[in-house]
Amino acid sequence: MSNVHVLEHPLIKHKLTVIRDKNTKTKEFRETVNEIAGLLTFEITRNLTLKEKIVETPVDTYKGSELAEEIVIIPILRAGLGMVEGIHNLIPTAKIGHIGLYRDEETLEAKEYYSKFPDTLKDSTILLVDPMLATGNSTVKAIEILKSKGAKHIIFVGIVGSPEGVKRLREYDPNVMIYLAALDEKLNKNGYIVPGLGDAGDRLFGTK
Repeated sequence: MSNVHVLEHPLIKHKLTVIRDKNTKTKEFRETVNEIAGLLTFEITRNLTLKEKIVETPVDTYKGSELAEEIVIIPILRAGLGMVEGIHNLIPTAKIGHIGLYRDEETLEAKEYYSKFPDTLKDSTILLVDPMLATGNSTVKAIEILKSKGAKHIIFVGIVGSPEGVKRLREYDPNVMIYLAALDEKLNKNGYIVPGLGDAGDRLFGTK
């Protein structure tokens, strides 16, 4: 599918197995989610624009490069917080915003309760992060919010997605790039990804 990238890499597959395991404890789960986010970052940033930068090495002048665009990381609260550090470690100049959404358990629709962003959304590449792309409702709602604030270049970065969530996002905006570590089988009747990894937020923060 155009604009949908599922990254096949041995390290990612290994780490996915760790976080899918119901016996993995909170500390290891949180650390592994961040590690997967870091591995995804290499592929996500492959096509970022560069500009020339000349520096002095200890022995000569060097014509090098630096990022030409600003990066903003936007986690969808709360589970998206678990991916921020892994990405930010590799792009330490990135700014970080936040979108708070909760899911209505009856309608499965996403509701906003909080948002705060840098004032550079319009000219930045936005990395919208959430470990799960399930129904796609939260992701679409987050993108609607970002667009209302002027964001134009949005990339979704997740870990596990469902066919239903990918379809929902592509129908809403086929220009949004989607990066996942895995595309799973389906959603169950409660809107959870199967086989999935459970509730990512609860597993990241030790809550129920």
